[in-house]
Amino acid sequence: MPMTVELSWWYKRDSLLFHPAEAAEKMQELSYEEVIDTIENKRRFGNLTGVEISRVMLHKLGSPQKDIPFFHIAGTNGKGSVSAFLCSILKEAGLKVGMFTSPHLVDFRERIQVNGEMIPKEDCARIGNFLLEQDFGVYPTMFDYCMLMAVLYFREQKCDVMVMETGLGGRLDSTNALGVPEVAVITKIGYDHTSLLGDTLDKIASEKAGIIKKGTTVVIESQEPEAEAVLKQAASLADEVKWVDAAKIKREGMTTKGQTFSYQYYKYISMHILGVHQYENAVAAMLAAETFLRKRNKMDMSYFCAGIEKAHWIGRMEILCEKPFFMVDGAHNSHGVKALKESLMTLFPGEKFHFIMAVMADKDYEKMIEELLPLALDFRTITAESARALQADALADCIRKEGIPAKNYASIEACFTEAYTDTHKRIAFGSLYFIGELEAKNVGQTLQKSYIFE
Repeated sequence: MPMTVELSWWYKRDSLLFHPAEAAEKMQELSYEEVIDTIENKRRFGNLTGVEISRVMLHKLGSPQKDIPFFHIAGTNGKGSVSAFLCSILKEAGLKVGMFTSPHLVDFRERIQVNGEMIPKEDCARIGNFLLEQDFGVYPTMFDYCMLMAVLYFREQKCDVMVMETGLGGRLDSTNALGVPEVAVITKIGYDHTSLLGDTLDKIASEKAGIIKKGTTVVIESQEPEAEAVLKQAASLADEVKWVDAAKIKREGMTTKGQTFSYQYYKYISMHILGVHQYENAVAAMLAAETFLRKRNKMDMSYFCAGIEKAHWIGRMEILCEKPFFMVDGAHNSHGVKALKESLMTLFPGEKFHFIMAVMADKDYEKMIEELLPLALDFRTITAESARALQADALADCIRKEGIPAKNYASIEACFTEAYTDTHKRIAFGSLYFIGELEAKNVGQTLQKSYIFE
């Protein structure tokens, strides 16, 4: 029989959901691998919106998110980076920070972290078993289960604060059932998921702005005029609004080892996460953290300096191999690719590159290709491991029509075992799923072993 009791009494006892030794008596145990497989095979979209489903689930679980302050992060690009910067700053301030992000690149547990440490497999299995046994009266999706697992784990771990990244949009997203965030952050807004969020920037911005509520401080990165107009109106609901002023960000320098910037009274802040777009992401995180820490009299400039410098986020302009040079980037829409292009031009002025690309069929891949044409020597295309993936041959055909050489490959192994005949740098991009495959297969190490150029 599924458990139907509300869980609030567990928290009153300051205990786990149930003691691991009691698990066999309470339910039939699935292994960690079986739990993840079951959750990942749930539908992407349910019979109700995410916010409606998760609201029901949270209520039936006794509102485990209650009394845990949280940051809510929405936007098209940069959500994960802002979350990583923010968590690192808060950790430096001595706080215990739960972070929920998506998607994962290699390990499911990347989605749920406390102070940078992934949820242990045994806790993932225990909480996952519990959630899968519940009769919520609705049909949760994969994302609903993931978010509830994160909240329950953060509660158990006695986190001081949660950083919660939206999955899709904002207004109807599952994370919007959590309540009123202490701070909301809106990152760059561009065209993505247009079939669900709308085909204009103002429509997309309206969905993202759904996380802005009365009682919240909102931090907003610079935006295109259409999105900015919508966000300005929506932000009037918030208690306080902080706009990132991109014109005041002073770029102090960038190399492949890191970059440095200054912003108002923050001077010479160093970071290892690469990309010209990361300056604004870092500033957004700093302004959000500043709001939170000031209220608690925990402001210290060292938290921000150390937090930004120590932050790490895999798959974002990450150099997996120096010789031969191989960089991966999670850019998966035209806005992200535009940022990648600007960053490459800044790091390597005048150079051209071998691009390796895999993309989802529902993305604006033609615009993505167009952005990189001036920097491209050629393209290699692969079909990502996803039902939504664009086939590699169709992608190569699209590129060749632009007058650039392109060759498609049946697999990652086939692509990376065929040698290049020059020392030009290689850049892989197009899909976070694809970047995750490259990370999991340790392609960087494979290239390093086969390196023959001097």
